[in-house]
Amino acid sequence: MKKFSILLVAIVLMFAFTLYGCGDKNNDTITTIKVNEVTHSIFYAPLYVAINNGYFEQEGLKVELTNGGGADKSMTAILSGDADIGLMGPEAAIYVTSGGAQDKPVVFGQLTKRDGSFIVSKTAYENFSLNDLVGKEIIGGRKGGVPAMTLEYAIKQAGLEIGTQANQVNLRTDVAFDLTASVFDSTDAEFCTLFEPTASELCEEKGYHIVASVGELSGEVPYTAFIAKRGYIDDNPLTVERFLRAVYRGYRFLLNASVDEIAESLKPSFQGFSNENIIVSIQSYINCDAWVSNPAMTETAFDKLQSIIIAAGELEEKVEFESVVDNTIAKKVVNYFI
Repeated sequence: MKKFSILLVAIVLMFAFTLYGCGDKNNDTITTIKVNEVTHSIFYAPLYVAINNGYFEQEGLKVELTNGGGADKSMTAILSGDADIGLMGPEAAIYVTSGGAQDKPVVFGQLTKRDGSFIVSKTAYENFSLNDLVGKEIIGGRKGGVPAMTLEYAIKQAGLEIGTQANQVNLRTDVAFDLTASVFDSTDAEFCTLFEPTASELCEEKGYHIVASVGELSGEVPYTAFIAKRGYIDDNPLTVERFLRAVYRGYRFLLNASVDEIAESLKPSFQGFSNENIIVSIQSYINCDAWVSNPAMTETAFDKLQSIIIAAGELEEKVEFESVVDNTIAKKVVNYFI
């Protein structure tokens, strides 16, 4: 009996250690996640803070980050399997879902709650308003992309019309997202929209001016989110939870750190930019309240996004919230820190 008892205890201990090894806190084995971001901007600071501050490592993860240069390309990377997770506008998942895809892309965590682009002008304005766009040309991004659609929404909300006549705003949507700055600089367009720190850098180099935040003009909208195929989430629920938890830790760092401390954490991800531009960019996004405090997307916010897309003529009818958004993991992450 004594030998049997010892053997039984040994088996129980082995089983316990096995369970512990499979638990949330085991970081002995590093899991690599391929992440494709729609663009590289301080707008996505929580992600870069999580990378540079070692939060992913602490969760047993390694992030391989690539730049899609547009939500259409980021979604293509997800659907083809070139990326596990995409950081892009939820509209990309809405389009694919409305098209009847089999392994549908799912939004599992929201990152930003308003447009992160800024209106850049070749002329200085003391008190800029959207009325100053009348009769002018502004490069607003790719047709069907959230940057162009939220700008269009803001323009129409101001009671202005879009078109090429003298009393209208000439909103160009024929320029690829990652080519906006170069096309703006090389053409006669008076305005364009850019993310930070690219906007500040271009203004510094060319003497241009940031005159407004599109996010402040258009109001809150679920602008950028983390998206993965349903199959990937179902097969890797713990990995996805750890991923979102690390990002959320990055957000919590932003809440408590000084701008200088944030800049220090972001430097490795923006080595080509001056410290001054990084600090200006951080402050710009803090001022417009860019980041969500809860990664679980609300149905109200999702409905507003779809209304903007329909108004832009890019969607005929709304898709169901549950067919695109799954807040299960986001809620677990928030509860983890309570």
